[in-house]
Amino acid sequence: MATFPDIPADYGASKKAEPRVRQVQFGSGYSQRARFGLNSDAKVWSLSWENRSVADANAIEDFLEDRGGFESFSWTPPDDTSSYKWICRQWTKTMPFCNLFNITATFEQVFET
Repeated sequence: MATFPDIPADYGASKKAEPRVRQVQFGSGYSQRARFGLNSDAKVWSLSWENRSVADANAIEDFLEDRGGFESFSWTPPDDTSSYKWICRQWTKTMPFCNLFNITATFEQVFET
């Protein structure tokens, strides 16, 4: 499995969590909730790399293009010391200044063997 290039994302990255929960509502107002599935709390990271060199921007974009939005890769989130499996279905590359690039990407955690 490929590992994301060692190019740290900028500060301001955000992590989204939305656990999958099933709830049953009873007539008396009583409700019961349960976790749905084995891996019910996949994380989603919104990341950006701003004012990066051509080499760094190309390394990030080439890596993401090679995976095509469906092949998982290993990446360690900024708030963790362990790496997990991720896919990236969407990213944007802009050129705000001469020879400097911005990339934004969304990494979705996946659970596979």
